[in-house]
Amino acid sequence: MLDRTHRELTGDDITRIAATYHAWRKGSDTEGYEDVPGFCRSAPLAEVRRHGHVLTPGRYVGMEPEEDDGEPFEEKMARLVAQLREQQAEGARLDAAIRVNLTALGFWPDRRTE
Repeated sequence: MLDRTHRELTGDDITRIAATYHAWRKGSDTEGYEDVPGFCRSAPLAEVRRHGHVLTPGRYVGMEPEEDDGEPFEEKMARLVAQLREQQAEGARLDAAIRVNLTALGFWPDRRTE
């Protein structure tokens, strides 16, 4: 991903997209094409009409199913919040160390002497 909304396609991505398109173009009687959540879906024209002919892929393709990691939600959230707190404390410690170093170098005003 180049950013949250833009993805740079690799050669493999382009090959997969082209192969999927050609399989779809051959029609439903031909093996090879199948809807894949998060990647492709052959939406009927009536559905596209209902959406005002808006072709935003997310309206039709949906999301790729996420694998269940087996960790219960409450436990996972407690673990992630604890990890976040540790990272915030480490960030505060590093900020203080940077401030001390910058003050010693004369690049950060020492508020105690003002």
